[in-house]
Amino acid sequence: MNNLKIKLNLDEELRNIKNKSKQYTIPIFIPHKGCKNECVFCNQRKISGHIKEVTPDQIEHIIETYLEFFTNTNRSIEIAFFGGSFTGLDYKLQQQYLTKANKYVESGIVEGIRISTRPDYISPKILKLLKAYNVHTIELGVQSLNNEVLEKSKRGHTKEDVIKASRLIKLYGFKLGHQIMIGLPGSSLKKEIDTAKDVVKIYPNELRIYPVYVISPSELYDMYNEGKYEPLSFEEAIYRTCKVVEIFKRTDIKIIRLGLQSTDEICSSNKEIIGPVCDNFAEYVFSRIIRNTIENKIKDNIKNIDAIDVIVPKKYISLVSGPKKSNKVFLYDKYGIKLNIKGEL
Repeated sequence: MNNLKIKLNLDEELRNIKNKSKQYTIPIFIPHKGCKNECVFCNQRKISGHIKEVTPDQIEHIIETYLEFFTNTNRSIEIAFFGGSFTGLDYKLQQQYLTKANKYVESGIVEGIRISTRPDYISPKILKLLKAYNVHTIELGVQSLNNEVLEKSKRGHTKEDVIKASRLIKLYGFKLGHQIMIGLPGSSLKKEIDTAKDVVKIYPNELRIYPVYVISPSELYDMYNEGKYEPLSFEEAIYRTCKVVEIFKRTDIKIIRLGLQSTDEICSSNKEIIGPVCDNFAEYVFSRIIRNTIENKIKDNIKNIDAIDVIVPKKYISLVSGPKKSNKVFLYDKYGIKLNIKGEL
């Protein structure tokens, strides 16, 4: 039997896409508040898993509740307003939310505040407000940098809006985050790779990548029922996401999330959600990236290999094997090669 030994430096391979968080985040969800647009895929109340609106008066209670459960005193803490377009809220309401949160920043308990919003809801006036209340990170819902895809998704903004907003955010000294989506109406692998390359030109600090789910009620759900939209299969979603991630692996842009966070509503057991729904989407992407790396290392000598001994840090053993041992099964079925994994400290 011809065994090939491979040692993988996965800490380097996954350095900007698999980072153990060194901070706590206190999430405050304001589902669809502030957004005057209705994208075809949008159902923020289900996506966030939060139906009730959070008022400014409830913020202190939410923060205090989370603080009670934070045990690692070496970790920094941030407060994050998610689920809506924060800067689209009434100006005074923004101030009310931020005043409550900023008390914890000024007291030194919390390091800073993060908000998510739309590219067309950014202006110098808004940025001055956010800066005054210790907001340190602004995430933009970019979704795509192809104007045709943005129009078919009814995003209500253009690629040019994203570039302008991103430049302003950087100019005012904020950390910049982008969120992009895989499988939007009118999109393709090429358009998503082009979007990734354009994101790299803008160079945000952070990135989230989400596959598109078809959620009811939404316009996309109606399009699906009318045969006007076909969601990606799970395999295609993983394949496209890996291709996009490869673009960012060559940069220092941190990918802080792959796939939507599972909630009671957004999960594989909810058969009403259509598309590449997966509770551990990121794990499949990480494992596929590792599988691609292994394939590249053996491609010139496949006919002479019966087995591969892959040596990795112990913490990566399950990722190399793949969910449900998918990488082991793939290599054996396609090449007749047995994958042996050896962990080391």
